[in-house]
Amino acid sequence: MTATTKPTAKRATARTGDAGSFTAEERAAIKERAREVKAAKSRKGADKAAEDVQAVLGKIAEMAEPDRSMAEKVHAVITDSTPELAPRLWYGMPAYAKDGKVVCFFQDAAKFKARYATLGFNDPANLDDGEMWPTAFALTKLTPAVEKRIAALVKQAAG
Repeated sequence: MTATTKPTAKRATARTGDAGSFTAEERAAIKERAREVKAAKSRKGADKAAEDVQAVLGKIAEMAEPDRSMAEKVHAVITDSTPELAPRLWYGMPAYAKDGKVVCFFQDAAKFKARYATLGFNDPANLDDGEMWPTAFALTKLTPAVEKRIAALVKQAAG
């Protein structure tokens, strides 16, 4: 293509479409979220809470190792240290909410073909520290020190 020629509309559209498209994994997560919202509307009260916990445990059971073991430990640490956070699914990931808002979540590496699992925090998390602070942490192995750090972060986030 020379400096005086312009790309055809077809080529320009293809480039724009590629840059603005979701990956297959992202589309799957969006579909999961739509199912979660639809299912939540049909459930109420204690049944909803029990079903949410079972959905989270089911999603964890579907994960491949070593993420499954890490997710099980993260779930235990969060539910033991911060019982005010309610387990639920969020975009197909185990998440923990306060007053209906997701505070933190566990993303297994396979979810978006990442090289490590992630413990992430959303806007409702009270982790603010100056002008900059982390909102996600890579997890490769859970040691007692890491579990202690997760418990402290989640307590602060829920506070």
